[in-house]
Amino acid sequence: MTTVAKPITLDEFLQLPETEPASEYIDGQINQKPMPQGEHSLLQVELCGSINRVAKPQKIALALPELRCTFGGATIVPDVTVFRWERIPRTESGRIKNRFESHPDWAIEILSPDQSQTKVLRNLLHCCKNGTELGWLILPDEAGIFAVHPNQRIELLEATDTLPILSSIDLSLTVEQVFSWLNI
Repeated sequence: MTTVAKPITLDEFLQLPETEPASEYIDGQINQKPMPQGEHSLLQVELCGSINRVAKPQKIALALPELRCTFGGATIVPDVTVFRWERIPRTESGRIKNRFESHPDWAIEILSPDQSQTKVLRNLLHCCKNGTELGWLILPDEAGIFAVHPNQRIELLEATDTLPILSSIDLSLTVEQVFSWLNI
């Protein structure tokens, strides 16, 4: 006799212990993210640093790596999340909260080797359907970046194309500039 595992709910998933690397829950399915490797880690660090250098001092936005965001019936962990300053969840004393129960304003994913492009793109589409203003899917093996917009429009940017940035963040980047960070 074969028994079929009962699908779990989002609330049940959130009660499970955290995994390393993180697991995500979307469309009733649990997917564990791959362990970040060199290119992925360096792009993540450079993106957070570049965004925070221009957005954090002026209290415009904050970029955070590997932050669990629970919203729209799912919980995902984008490689980089950017929240507008006024949307950052805070405690009564003004400290940043540990749990983020809303969509990021900008979600950035970096495709890892052997990771499903479809699953990662599904996460970004979920974000944009639920209020996220901008998504990026960085494709290191192809030196391209998909930009995902709220109306489900997706564009492939390459080489000297200027990347869309969350409005009010004074940052200009081309695809080439992002990938140049990998040369050390």
